[in-house]
Amino acid sequence: MTNLFTFELNGWNSWSKVFQSIKDFQSLIKYIYESNFLPLSQIEQCTPGTNAVFKVGSTVIKIFAPKESGFDSDSDYVTELFGMERANKLGISTPKLLAKGIVEDQYVFPYLIMEYIPGGSFGMLESQWTDDEKTNFAKQLHCITDLMNTSCEPFNYLDVIDRALYCQRWSKFPRSFQQERRKYLEQYKGSSQVYVHGDLNPDNVLVDHNGKLYIIDFADAVIAPPEYEFAAIVCELFCFEKPYMIGYFGEYNIEELAEKCFNAILMHDFGAGIIECNLGRINEIASLSVLKERLCIAIKNNKGIE
Repeated sequence: MTNLFTFELNGWNSWSKVFQSIKDFQSLIKYIYESNFLPLSQIEQCTPGTNAVFKVGSTVIKIFAPKESGFDSDSDYVTELFGMERANKLGISTPKLLAKGIVEDQYVFPYLIMEYIPGGSFGMLESQWTDDEKTNFAKQLHCITDLMNTSCEPFNYLDVIDRALYCQRWSKFPRSFQQERRKYLEQYKGSSQVYVHGDLNPDNVLVDHNGKLYIIDFADAVIAPPEYEFAAIVCELFCFEKPYMIGYFGEYNIEELAEKCFNAILMHDFGAGIIECNLGRINEIASLSVLKERLCIAIKNNKGIE
């Protein structure tokens, strides 16, 4: 079988031009739905990411980028499938998985089909909420992460500290900061290792019309210390806002929470970007002590630093 997907891929630039294109994916989507005996409805775009994601009627299809895109998504597919199936077993709310498979076309496309959750993402909805609604959201999320951040068998064999030591995203930080960070991570002794989602950002938490939360996009999950989850939750999802912080943590000590977020950010795969977006100009963060101080200020003032 060939020629369902005819766009020529040659690296990331080519994939970035096509991965949201309904026209280029519709033949492939039609074949996948027919193969799984699922009804084909109008195809619509979803929030852009790395992979091709489309809403099809009451379902969502996620087509993972083939290796010709310049992005090796094999691990993402295995990790996301494991995460969804684990969440279902643990009673964690995530869209029901309807079909999975791999299509060998001109390129090899792994895919997942899941139910569509009517409502919206946290990022779309939270500006309309009262403080009480924000607190209730955070309490519900805390219940979910209590279930999710638990011991788990190995599934992608990533060592988060080793990966963090060689992550190139930190190269734009002052050299003094890079040297301190490396030394700190080499000596870091974490707590217990658990399953963490790793990317609980505003796009990856859905809220239905009844206020129920659903977790999506498990592709960045790893086995790590539980505080690893705080990097995205505190800085990106909550943006340090008091109603969320109280709902999730209860009464908290600023310095103790800053320490946990500090460790999380330094080892996190997206840590460099989290600092850049939420904690001020990176050229001014010349040491670990400056980073920790900025975290304390952001938590105390309940907002990020521009």
